[in-house]
Amino acid sequence: MKKNIKVLLLGYNGANNTGSEARLLAIIEDIRAILGNEALITVPTLNKENLERYLKEDKFLKVAPISSIFFFDIRKLVKEHDVLLLVEGSCYMDTWTSALLWAFLWATKCAKDFKKPSIAYAVDAGHLSSFNRWLVKREASKTDLILTRTESAAQELQKIGVKAPIRTTADCAFTFKTEKDDDEILKEIWPESDSGVVGLAPIDFYLWPVVMRPWGKKENLYKWPYYYSRSKSRVDGSERLALKWAEEADRIIEKYDKRVALICMEELDEPLAVCIKNKMKKPEMVKIFSSRKYNASTMTSILRSLELLVTSRYHAGVLSLEAQVPQIAIGHDTRLRGFYKELELENYLLDYMSSEIWYKLEEKVNELLENPEAQQKLLKDGFIQHIDRARKNPEILKVFLQERGWKVKT
Repeated sequence: MKKNIKVLLLGYNGANNTGSEARLLAIIEDIRAILGNEALITVPTLNKENLERYLKEDKFLKVAPISSIFFFDIRKLVKEHDVLLLVEGSCYMDTWTSALLWAFLWATKCAKDFKKPSIAYAVDAGHLSSFNRWLVKREASKTDLILTRTESAAQELQKIGVKAPIRTTADCAFTFKTEKDDDEILKEIWPESDSGVVGLAPIDFYLWPVVMRPWGKKENLYKWPYYYSRSKSRVDGSERLALKWAEEADRIIEKYDKRVALICMEELDEPLAVCIKNKMKKPEMVKIFSSRKYNASTMTSILRSLELLVTSRYHAGVLSLEAQVPQIAIGHDTRLRGFYKELELENYLLDYMSSEIWYKLEEKVNELLENPEAQQKLLKDGFIQHIDRARKNPEILKVFLQERGWKVKT
């Protein structure tokens, strides 16, 4: 049996994203449970400073800065390691940007070139351009094993023509453990919240996708050479979106005497949250909670303290599920669709492009604030199902590594 395995975890790390943080920490726990604390783990990132807020380096855990033009760095890292894990949930989709997708596919190709085993670890599949569908079919087929977090994702990859072995489990974030000290954190941070809090976790849909270009306006820069998609019509769309969220937040406050938490699951959600608050009649009843300031444990505990969650962020729904917080989704891609289908909550999934979305949202919010038990059984059953499936991830990984000659813990 081989020892001292070097594991490369490639994902969307260091972006101050609560979901990615929870996933990464849960995956590191999986690896150490299988291989022991002396397994050598490397986490590449575009932003080392952000990543080190919650991931502390030691002689067994390394943070590896990479260039935004990532091809050489990724190839070198893959060559230096024994196994590649793709750990980004939104792995096989180009909703946000093609660049991330290409990074994951490039790493897979490099692993194949160097004869290194690779596994996509509880990931999703979604919208792809024609070119990217062809690319995924060709390169993802070189993966030794793909674990999808929903059955819909597995079906999408099979439909594309991916030939790699595919199994369905559930998102790694379901096994993420919060700190005991965070159990009552919402009350500690916001003592006035004892009357109840409704959480809104919005996304500015009009920023995406991020595109590659040699130059652009500084305010639209994500990280060179990646820029947000912005135009007058998109800016106007962001303003309208903020106004509609603000109107619904004010309505909740006035009708139900609740406080409203604006949940920024990723740092880049903050400008929209600030815009929403600035457009409200009662901004004093609102507080912004951002992943830039709070770690995944704190953010998860806040989510689990809500009376109701309205979310456009997949992981807000995932991380709140254990506490059976009633939830409504305003979706724009396949991730929330697949998740809500499995929870049998499709009736609470609203399409952000629908002309009736805000009327329907008002209707659903009223229903769940007045009768939260309407979802209770579905949420409870859904969590049990998903936690059981998520626990299969390390079991499958253990067999995967053992079959390839690595020593695992018994």
